[in-house]
Amino acid sequence: MEIELISRESIKPSKPTPPHLNTHPLSFIDYVVGRNYVPLVYFYPNKASKYDDDENQKGSNNKISTLKKSLSDVLSIYYPFAGRLRDQVSIECNDQGVLLLVTKIKSKLLKILQNPSESLLKPLFPDDLPWKAMGSSSDESIIAIQINNFECGGIAISVCMSHKVGDGSTLFNFVNDWATVARNNNANEEEGLPVPPELHAGALAIPLSDLPDFPERAIVKQNTLCRRLVFDGSKIESLKAIVSSHNVENPSRVELVTALIYKHAISSLKLSNNTPLRVAANLRRRMVPPLPQKSIGNWVWSFPVPRENEETELHQLVTKIREGLNEFCDKTVKNFGNLAFVSDFLKQITSLPKQNDEVTIVKPITLFFFASWCKLPTYEVDFGWGKPIWVTSIGSPVKNSVVLMDARDGNGIEAFVNMEVQDLAIFESDVELLQYASLNPKII
Repeated sequence: MEIELISRESIKPSKPTPPHLNTHPLSFIDYVVGRNYVPLVYFYPNKASKYDDDENQKGSNNKISTLKKSLSDVLSIYYPFAGRLRDQVSIECNDQGVLLLVTKIKSKLLKILQNPSESLLKPLFPDDLPWKAMGSSSDESIIAIQINNFECGGIAISVCMSHKVGDGSTLFNFVNDWATVARNNNANEEEGLPVPPELHAGALAIPLSDLPDFPERAIVKQNTLCRRLVFDGSKIESLKAIVSSHNVENPSRVELVTALIYKHAISSLKLSNNTPLRVAANLRRRMVPPLPQKSIGNWVWSFPVPRENEETELHQLVTKIREGLNEFCDKTVKNFGNLAFVSDFLKQITSLPKQNDEVTIVKPITLFFFASWCKLPTYEVDFGWGKPIWVTSIGSPVKNSVVLMDARDGNGIEAFVNMEVQDLAIFESDVELLQYASLNPKII
């Protein structure tokens, strides 16, 4: 797929950030999160009844103009994202802007939608940033965006955000608010958003000046591949019926898919039944008191799922996931306002081995980690030319990690499973798993 770079620039907020807001404090969870860029890409087909090169070019130019103006406007609301990381505890809100690339792709969007391979997706992202760690330079953009224009008039918008400043919820809400501003044309004030973001939740957390020093973390690059599995809503309903018949009340889609993938991963790879399993939970509504759902930053924490050798049936795994979450909320979340608790946690983390006295290397261990982006505003992102036909990410370098996203119909789930190459080949051949999942099916 031939790609031509049309422009590269920095988009700055439409209004200057007031001097009293020049320093944005990070939360204690931001403090321990790595700087890797989290990637998303949104695909929009050309809805014109017929293709015309001149009209396509005119339409693309109009869309680019709208995207640039609205991005500048929304950055005046999300002003920390237009700044630069000053250190591990704060952002300097200096209005340097976000990186924006515009490209022309000499191919039709349909080529990707009918063959959604990672090799075709990677060039759609700016500067090979997905999951890459930010460097130490103070000039690196917190967010980088690439607008890809296809010769058919379709468009793909990719966004990479440093995990240091926010989780999946933060990223999805930012893009959704950007689209709202674009769609409303002149809605460049915070009041133009149905629900404004909460920018200062981090300031309500424990003062980072009271915490022990924490060395920068890095993810060790491993020989992993990602496989996209799609679970149709009807298949999930079948799983729900099976689990519900064992007196498990109203199992969720995420619980069912998490349990199924984990069950077949450990069985196909012949791993121990008590192989560690951790699941990430959104803390916003679980904090005491709860945080607004649009609080920016990292408000996610993973909890261990209790494992016992004999418990490998689907209903047993769903029950254990619930038990782990309940215990996590009862014993851990309520302590997130406790300085001694957080300080002790950081001291445990800092005992990990260091490299060059600066970087803590997170060594690969045999565990499975699940994160869910379900129920986030994935397919609501309408910049004024309709909702996306597909929203996706690309593989993470973290071995045995799984990210779940809503399918477009809101009933199914797309799972991105990251494993070592030889393990993935075995896992994706599991016949029983494939009764419920499709391997990287085409979009249309």
